[in-house]
Amino acid sequence: MACARVPLDEQQVTEPGPLGKERTLPALHPERAEDRCFVPYKPPPEEASPAEVEEFLERAKFITEDLEWLLALPHDKFWCQVVFDESLQRCLDSYLHHAPRGLDLAALPSSPAVADTQRSVHKAVFLTFLRMATHKESKERFITPAVFGEIIYENFLFDIPKILDLCVLFGKGNSQLLHKMIENVFTQQPSYYSDLDETVPTVLQVFDTILDKCGLQCEGAAAMEPMKLNAHKQPTAMTMSQQDLADLIAYLCDSTTTIHAFLDIFPAACSSFYSHGFISRLTSFYETAVPDLEKAVRKRNFDHKSLQDDLWKRLSHSCRKMVEMTHLLLHHTCLQPILEGDETRTSYLLQGVESAWDSVGRRKPQIQSKTSSSLLSNQGAVGGATAAAASGGFKAPEVREPEGAEGAVCPVSGAELESLLSCIRDLLPDLGEGFLLACLQEYDYNSELVINNILEDRLAPNLDKLDRAMPRKGESAKELLNDKQHIEDQRARYQAYETVVDEVIIEPGDSSSAAYDLDDYDDEYDDTYDMNQVGANDLDGDTLLNRRPFTIPQVLRKGKVEEEEEGEEEDQFVQDPALLRERAEARRAAMQQRKGIRPERPSNVAGRPKGQGQTLETFLDRRKKEANKSRVSNHNRRTMADRKRNKGMIPS
Repeated sequence: MACARVPLDEQQVTEPGPLGKERTLPALHPERAEDRCFVPYKPPPEEASPAEVEEFLERAKFITEDLEWLLALPHDKFWCQVVFDESLQRCLDSYLHHAPRGLDLAALPSSPAVADTQRSVHKAVFLTFLRMATHKESKERFITPAVFGEIIYENFLFDIPKILDLCVLFGKGNSQLLHKMIENVFTQQPSYYSDLDETVPTVLQVFDTILDKCGLQCEGAAAMEPMKLNAHKQPTAMTMSQQDLADLIAYLCDSTTTIHAFLDIFPAACSSFYSHGFISRLTSFYETAVPDLEKAVRKRNFDHKSLQDDLWKRLSHSCRKMVEMTHLLLHHTCLQPILEGDETRTSYLLQGVESAWDSVGRRKPQIQSKTSSSLLSNQGAVGGATAAAASGGFKAPEVREPEGAEGAVCPVSGAELESLLSCIRDLLPDLGEGFLLACLQEYDYNSELVINNILEDRLAPNLDKLDRAMPRKGESAKELLNDKQHIEDQRARYQAYETVVDEVIIEPGDSSSAAYDLDDYDDEYDDTYDMNQVGANDLDGDTLLNRRPFTIPQVLRKGKVEEEEEGEEEDQFVQDPALLRERAEARRAAMQQRKGIRPERPSNVAGRPKGQGQTLETFLDRRKKEANKSRVSNHNRRTMADRKRNKGMIPS
């Protein structure tokens, strides 16, 4: 009998031998394994005939029964069977290789019997691997951790490809169990980390293989590697066969889904992938291969529309997994170390953000700048706080309730409060506005201190009890109606319109724009409008009918008139611009003559040919043009644009 509180690898058992005599053997011994044949797994048939369905059900039933028998064995017998039964390992490996993945499940037969049987096999395989990854089942049933790590490593019970398949097959719904299982395997046998480090280049080779099949190369690869002699004969995504394209996209989909599942379940592996430049290789592959594959799927003529839809779905799924892989790697290798750093680093980053705001002219809320400056002064900038944090003596500043807090109005305006909430939610989007409002009230509306304490998990006890997703329902309807702060904010804006000046006396040498801050924007326009007083001399009694004669609407006109106008419109669809200008000038002269306005002398800046002398009119016209040009120069336009930008009329 096995001794209690002794690890399995040190136990000795006494049992009858082949000839009936008792013998003593180690608890882990090949002769203690049962003679049982585990059949390999085959996936459900896609186009199922009754005979194929029956064969699958029978084989899956054998596998389920055998694995359930295995799981029911005692601790020592289970491990003897696992270590010394090769047919068991072939059965488990066959399931990892051939079990349908997420997107493959849709192609399975819709038979309820097939679905139920597949779920039973799936569950039995997962429970078997889960028990194989557990070195201690109870106080009496356990294996020495070092020996356990040697057993699973030397007997190939686990390896990196198997772990990758476990993640993609069982990750959905079992991520926490899988994380503990894989973490225990890596903890008890650190050699798996070195194996992972050696596996990453092989994973990267997947992307190179796909590029080679498409006749492509990553950016920079062409300069490093010589071109192959048959490179011009290499098929592309547009010229390869439909089956090759389908296999290539399925290979890409399976690879990206597997890698993402592994990194998502076991984030400790992100550092190994990151150290091999996985992000840069992945982005280069995405930019090089994805456009060609998308073009091939969209524009090629497929035998069946369902095949095109399936390929597009798998390619889109692959693109999404590549993006999510990049996010995982950046989060766990770049962002997570910053978030887990001390308070000095967080304050330093926030101070950098504030400096960036100041550099572009964005105004911080006054309450925030006041409290943040006092906080930074208390911390002693960067050096003093670093020393205090390293010595363990740094403490968050004590927050005291302001005097007369009960019934006091909010010290910040509504717009500033929304700005504070927006600032915090940009960094912590998962938190509810109700919870953030409570934090701001607790910490005197200091958004920097709120962010710092949330990241450091050092909130006040009364805030820790709140639901962090609490919506903004702390304000009653009465408080909202009584809040007239928005009226006060608008009062100063409209006070500028209270004074109406009928007559303004301008002293000699003063300009109206300088005296009354008139920001007229003089944009560039044609010289004609500088010299012709368009509309300036209109008579007060002029009516709309004098400016534009009455015309009969087209729908009320007679047929003959309509035909004449249609013919005229067809003949004059494209007219000479010079002719249009002459007609416009004639209409303008006729209107001025009808109103009694003296027509203004036309401008003549060209004058006579050089050497014949110029008239006084030409000299005056040239001087007037030069004066107008200087008034609307580029410098003046830029000045006016700056004034508008400073007043918030146009975005900066």
